[in-house]
Amino acid sequence: MIELEGIHKTYTRPGGEAVEALAGVSIAIARGELVAVVGASGSGKSTLMNVVGLLDAPTRGRYRLDARDVSGLGVDELARLRNRSIGFVFQAFHLLPRTSALENVELPLLYSDRASIAGLGRAALEAVGLTDRLHHTPSELSGGQQQRVAIARALVNDPDVILADEPTGNLDAGSAGEVLAILQGLHRAGRTIVVVTHDPAVAAHCDRIVRLEGGRVVSDARNATPIRAASPSEPRLVVDEPALQVTP
Repeated sequence: MIELEGIHKTYTRPGGEAVEALAGVSIAIARGELVAVVGASGSGKSTLMNVVGLLDAPTRGRYRLDARDVSGLGVDELARLRNRSIGFVFQAFHLLPRTSALENVELPLLYSDRASIAGLGRAALEAVGLTDRLHHTPSELSGGQQQRVAIARALVNDPDVILADEPTGNLDAGSAGEVLAILQGLHRAGRTIVVVTHDPAVAAHCDRIVRLEGGRVVSDARNATPIRAASPSEPRLVVDEPALQVTP
């Protein structure tokens, strides 16, 4: 599904100095994998996520998403593909502060080409266990609940890929466990999940761990014993086009 071949990304700093953030990265991620991309600050992992998420274009190399070469797509085509195929979860949640949980989740639907969007926001919030918080604003939610709203927003367009950038970085241990349990549940339901993290404890919950250093892949290995996140209220998530359904 995700095929990166010889990806380079070079930035120019103020003053004209060229910095290569990615230096020949080649990775293939199959549909339904749960993969951690790990590395220290400056290793290139956030740049890699931006390339995979169609937020940034590589300087050189080829990126194929579902066998489609995206390098020649225009801005509008990239935006449509990103909206339809990729959901994002960020460390800082990025929720609109004076907007309800339901309205935050429904924002991506404003740009959707779906024939019908009725009920999709509510279904996404139900999938992460927040049907009792539909009309709460972010200030009325805990950090863990805010991140669950962000996951629901990532799910609402039923994307093939979820990109999670340090998804537990702002959470306490209990809330982090709930978020990881949700991501693992989505993986078991067939989603492709890529978790970008500097935390080995988070990476240990994934089935495969890709390590970056200096913009290069230095290891790519299967995790034989991924940790199952403990969450007493973990929802059971099922992919069902065109919307998510939750089985009791």
